[in-house]
Amino acid sequence: MSDNLPANHPPVAKPKIGVLLLNLGTPEATDYWSVRRYLKEFLSDPRVIETPRLLWWLILNIVILSFRPQKSGHAYAQIWDKEKNESPLRVITRQQSDALAQRLGGEENVVVDFAMRYGNPSTEAQLKALQQAGCQKILLVPLYPQYSATTTATANDKAFEVLGKMRWQPAVRTAPAYFDDPKYVETLARSIEEGVAKLDFVPDLVVTSYHGMPVEYLERGDPYHCQCLKTTRLVREHLGWDKGRLMVTFQSRFGRAKWLEPYTDVTLAALPGRGIKKIAILAPAFSADCIETLEEIAMQGKETFMHAGGEQFAYIPCLNDSPGGMDMIESIVRRELSGWL
Repeated sequence: MSDNLPANHPPVAKPKIGVLLLNLGTPEATDYWSVRRYLKEFLSDPRVIETPRLLWWLILNIVILSFRPQKSGHAYAQIWDKEKNESPLRVITRQQSDALAQRLGGEENVVVDFAMRYGNPSTEAQLKALQQAGCQKILLVPLYPQYSATTTATANDKAFEVLGKMRWQPAVRTAPAYFDDPKYVETLARSIEEGVAKLDFVPDLVVTSYHGMPVEYLERGDPYHCQCLKTTRLVREHLGWDKGRLMVTFQSRFGRAKWLEPYTDVTLAALPGRGIKKIAILAPAFSADCIETLEEIAMQGKETFMHAGGEQFAYIPCLNDSPGGMDMIESIVRRELSGWL
């Protein structure tokens, strides 16, 4: 093609295919202003908070952003990767991106990268970089097993917003939620088996804690709740366990509205009183360990459970960039690239 270009024509990059892993986001540091900037972007998203805009602007800017950054900053500081000076979410998502790039290394025309919906590296910057690298086709991969308007949809929204400003748009595909994908179910089940096998105790119960959402969002048609329940049911069936051995709860509720139940923190406080004093817990809604898993569950959750009379508590990590986790991501990406590769 380049041989036929007219004189003085700008260079034309060789056509490539981009794969962009999308995750939630992270502040740049744990100080007040860094966390405040991140929270303001995150909590200003109408996909995340559906309260009428004017009312929410007042609540967010006058109340929440006055005190929440200090609390969140302290929580981030507990899990911050001090060697890389980044949050675990960004460290792990980069590792996933690098590992996928290696696995797709045999495909000369594929470029793999990652972006965050809130914070950096931004979706806009990464999409533009892929386009400038010659990617005329791009697969967006929201790293959320279960679909929700608050996660998958807003990640895609941001990408479409960027595309809407491009004169020469690449062709784009979006990977679907993979909550019931056999490879995901198998990999998650294996992580539970291996996680439990490593313990020096036998759990009375294994808890699958999913990020929560207001019940109102479910009533408006968000499929997230049903997909969470199906993930745990399929994993339980794959393991061959009875219904009483694997439980679903929902964490991270915010504000006064009713959220999906049962609540993880309330459940952890109640289990020892019911004679369940040895548990293992995991967070299947997260593809990478982050503040909600490492601080809220592995630290706060353990403290709540043990303070209530628990005896043994274990957190089973997310799939992260483990070999099994990367096998699963590679499988999904290759399937969604069908016809392009």
